[in-house]
Amino acid sequence: MEKVQTVKDSWDANLYDVKHSFVSKYGDSLVELLDPRKGEKILDLGCGTGDLAKKLYDSEVDVVGIDKSENMVEQAMSKYPDIEFAVQDATELVYKNMFDAVFSNATLHWVKPPEQALECIYKSLKQGGRFIAEFGGKGNVQIITDEIITQIKQAGFEYEDEQFPWYYPSIGQYTSLMEKIGFKVTFAQHYDRPTPLDGENGLRNWIEMFGSPMFVGISEERKDYIVTNVEKNLKDRLRKNGNWIADYKRIRVIGVKE
Repeated sequence: MEKVQTVKDSWDANLYDVKHSFVSKYGDSLVELLDPRKGEKILDLGCGTGDLAKKLYDSEVDVVGIDKSENMVEQAMSKYPDIEFAVQDATELVYKNMFDAVFSNATLHWVKPPEQALECIYKSLKQGGRFIAEFGGKGNVQIITDEIITQIKQAGFEYEDEQFPWYYPSIGQYTSLMEKIGFKVTFAQHYDRPTPLDGENGLRNWIEMFGSPMFVGISEERKDYIVTNVEKNLKDRLRKNGNWIADYKRIRVIGVKE
């Protein structure tokens, strides 16, 4: 069998804005949970192309948006030049006691090791500051990813657990980490959020945008063959009234720096 090598992911900021704007839209209710207050200094961790940072900016807070992806940050700076954006890794934050809140939407399931990110977030907050986040929880998109792995193997490639790019913890796992770092956990929720994917090629576009790390080392031709089989096998389970529905399961947490 062929062995697949993992390399750094490359994000397509334009595809993200055009086909995956639902990521930011679902974050609107998380902003309500954050309850930003005028004059607060807030870090948007994993800002993507800046849409939620702009929503915070419009709430008259002092917002800083960071993302590991240069492509995303460049797009955010182009769209919202009045907001401060920077390329930073969540596990290597340089801030100390700076922020009233750290806000993160649909990011922390990409971040490993999670303990290191939580330590950085904790240090970034002022005493009494709050950490509000939503990301993929246990079982997130498991129907999709299980089928991708099955088809990769059936196509003759090896698949190692290290190729799985995400971290999908249970509430117990993640809140225990938060408490270990020093947070007082004041809210934790795990819920199903079936998520419509845009258009006839919604599943394929989702895999292209988010699942590419699973295909590193596989030619475009073989990848297309694998994804076609994934679509074929999941059609009965994940297509409803002509639309693809991804099996999202999300975690929401609030922690306070004591």
